[in-house]
Amino acid sequence: MTTTELPETGPSLIPTLPGASYVDPAVYAAECERIFEDMWFCAVHESDLPKPGAFRTVQVGRESILVTRSRRGEVRAFYNVCRHRGARICTEESGERARSFQCSYHAWTYDFDGKLIAAPNLTKMPDVDRVDYGLRRVHVRTWMGYVWVSLADEPPSFEETVEQEIVDRLGTVDNIASYDVASLSIGRRIVYDVQANWKLIVENFMECYHCATIHPELTEVLPEFADGLAAQFYVDHGAAFGEEISGFTVDGSEGFGTLPGLDEDRDRKYYAITIRPQVFVNLVPDHVIWHRMYPVGPDRTVVECDWLYTPDVVASGRDVTASVELFHRVNQQDFEACERTQPAMSSKLYAGGGVLVPSEHHIAGFHDWVSGKLA
Repeated sequence: MTTTELPETGPSLIPTLPGASYVDPAVYAAECERIFEDMWFCAVHESDLPKPGAFRTVQVGRESILVTRSRRGEVRAFYNVCRHRGARICTEESGERARSFQCSYHAWTYDFDGKLIAAPNLTKMPDVDRVDYGLRRVHVRTWMGYVWVSLADEPPSFEETVEQEIVDRLGTVDNIASYDVASLSIGRRIVYDVQANWKLIVENFMECYHCATIHPELTEVLPEFADGLAAQFYVDHGAAFGEEISGFTVDGSEGFGTLPGLDEDRDRKYYAITIRPQVFVNLVPDHVIWHRMYPVGPDRTVVECDWLYTPDVVASGRDVTASVELFHRVNQQDFEACERTQPAMSSKLYAGGGVLVPSEHHIAGFHDWVSGKLA
């Protein structure tokens, strides 16, 4: 579809999920088990692990996961749990270890491949196998410059889940290839602590019915968003820049040219992609904005947002403020809206949920997917 005319959508109003879906600890626990701990989860950017022993700890559902590099530079991910008495191996969010990971409780020590290499009196305990009692690995994969983990015993097909989200939005994975996301560098990272359920954030990102109300800067750059239709409403539709707009910046000023290899028909357009369960990708001509959500409770979600540019832009120290500020404001406006919504999810008035208007009907597919996962 190449126009932004609203297609026939049936009834004007269709129901949402009930309010309890956003506040009930039992629902959240089920989502942790059947969604976050069962799917591919985008954990860290590869540059967060610059050398062997560099690490980050991330929350994946109910689990703390330790992501690092081996001596050979290979990415590894483990449950951040000592095999002895269950203490956290790394209590910091990030850091480096010179030779090994050591539990600060009883000094059980593991190499960067997770093998148990030392412990007090270990030589007197011949039945403690150093591999069997090593750190427990989780599945890992790198894609688009990010490290993805899966806690499932048998992870789902990456192609049929993560990559399929690109196909569903852009028509083919090839349509994101010209952005060469894996080659880009982080020019800015901002972390947001949002007091709202993760699903409210996904729903907000998927629709633009709210754009004219709370996003004046965004609708100035992308005028069609003022009509209430999100780019994600259509397959492979990019929202066009306004005629007087030179770049995807807070004031419409020129950005940083065009990414090398970008298809001509994707210049001066914005594309948004939701990769369930916790990634948002925003594609514009000169950079990529990549969100990762880390749900930490039914009413709290940490969102890490990376602005990615060509390495020469980052290395040269060019000022990316105008570029970053546009979507930073969008993020703040969106997250404040989600935080205004969260308290009402426990209202008896919202026990049966709310409604979706026609320009939001595609969110129903997300609701069906969540319900199916928990069924």
